[in-house]
Amino acid sequence: MATIKDVAALAGISYTTVSHVLNGTRPVSPEARAKIEAAIVQLGYVPSGVARSLKAKATSTIGLLVPNGSNPYFAELARGIEDHCERNGYSVILCNSDDDNIKQRRYLRVLLERRIDGLIVATVGGDSEFAQALAAVKVPMVLVDRPLEGVEADLVQIDHEAGGYLATRHLLELGHCRIACVGGPAETLVAQQRLAGYCRAMSEAGQSTQPQWLLNTEFTSAAGYTAAVRLLEEAPPTAIFAGNDMIGIGVLRAAAERGLRVPHDLSVIGFDDIAVSRYLYPALSTVGQSILQLGERAAAQLLARLEQRRHTPPNHTVVAPTLVVRESTAAIELSENS
Repeated sequence: MATIKDVAALAGISYTTVSHVLNGTRPVSPEARAKIEAAIVQLGYVPSGVARSLKAKATSTIGLLVPNGSNPYFAELARGIEDHCERNGYSVILCNSDDDNIKQRRYLRVLLERRIDGLIVATVGGDSEFAQALAAVKVPMVLVDRPLEGVEADLVQIDHEAGGYLATRHLLELGHCRIACVGGPAETLVAQQRLAGYCRAMSEAGQSTQPQWLLNTEFTSAAGYTAAVRLLEEAPPTAIFAGNDMIGIGVLRAAAERGLRVPHDLSVIGFDDIAVSRYLYPALSTVGQSILQLGERAAAQLLARLEQRRHTPPNHTVVAPTLVVRESTAAIELSENS
């Protein structure tokens, strides 16, 4: 690999002059610049970003840590973050922890060793050791979607409790009262808040929550499918609130295998509004907000924090969810009369 000394030798120009051209630190004659640029092209020389970052004490690089890269939610979130960073001259290093606490801690060390300027984290959750490690991080940081106790950082998230409430109230307004909730992992704050919204809506409507209709599982389609199979065996509900759209996809599969027509025999609503949810058959009703815009907000918050010259208290941005009604939910009367 060519070095700056190779460029200087080929151009017949001093090392110091080549350095001034590369870093824009001093005017150089047009003739010398032309020779240097020609040598760079001929050698295929690429300046060392590491060396530059050591001089500038900045790398123009952002670390992004997500829990599950196979989940379309986090793929769309990463796209929004990357788009905003790229437009503002920053590169993004993406690390996927696969919902593994050990891998999550290891990737945090890897990112910090890369001398990143800032960090955006969507955490697995339920890992006090990781929370302690994050609390000690010195670079500016933004948490997305999931706050962590003991970590003082900017936070951008959707209102999960309000979303759970919106989804359940939608089903109640359609006449359903036998409504099940297939939530995410019980230990995650996100799942707890969405379940709280479900319970609030049921309580306001004077409906009791049946223990057998409250299930916790992973935020995956496979887990949603397994949970739905269990729910639909005996005395099934007429509607299911899925803790996220991936769970909802699994529920739709289980219903189809059992000959249940959605929404005629069973209404299903998800959470997140991932792009694929609108192309399912039937298209999945859901609650959420633009995931791309959520990612853009997180990136914008981090870059604003990087530009600040003094420390200010953490900024918490809570985005209100919206109800997106598609084909997977319908009035209970439709089921009774079909």
